[in-house]
Amino acid sequence: MTTVFIVAPTPALRAGLQAMLAGEGLEVVGMAPAPSLSSLADVVLVAGEDPGAVARAIAGEEGAALVALSDDARLPALLRTLPLPGWAIVAPDAGPEELRAAVQAAAQGMAALPRAMVEYLAGPRAAAEPAVEPLTARETEVLALLSEGLPNKQIALRLQISEHTVKFHIASIFAKLGAASRTEAVSIGARQGLITL
Repeated sequence: MTTVFIVAPTPALRAGLQAMLAGEGLEVVGMAPAPSLSSLADVVLVAGEDPGAVARAIAGEEGAALVALSDDARLPALLRTLPLPGWAIVAPDAGPEELRAAVQAAAQGMAALPRAMVEYLAGPRAAAEPAVEPLTARETEVLALLSEGLPNKQIALRLQISEHTVKFHIASIFAKLGAASRTEAVSIGARQGLITL
């Protein structure tokens, strides 16, 4: 049985993650807005907080692996430097099956990343290179709205799509352009002539 401690800022988010983890082989042993008693668990699952700060807080605690819900492509570099027995990064919109698999992988001492993040980290980092795969028309629209500084909610309203879909498009844009942030994606997109600023 793999035990999990959930670190998330709101009771609703903590309850949602607990429901997603329900299944064979996993048991949630605690939940809090900070990693207070996380050393009681095999894995600390963090969402909606600064995963790097939580990782540093639990690093060195005997046996505590980390699973972070994050799309920050800089996070793997930090996690590799910390004395964690295992770690995984999962996209914030991941489903229950993917989340449970990540928790089990981290508990077994592995490192796991979403495919888009692996492709970004393994791909060419030169910003001037053209996108490996061209952006779709919708992704180009999302990139243009990112250049206006709009948050996901406003982009969703403007394009009449869900925030979940906006997040998916942004992750795809980051992977295709080799960008680690919205600002970098906009900058690369402008240099490649995909958008005008």
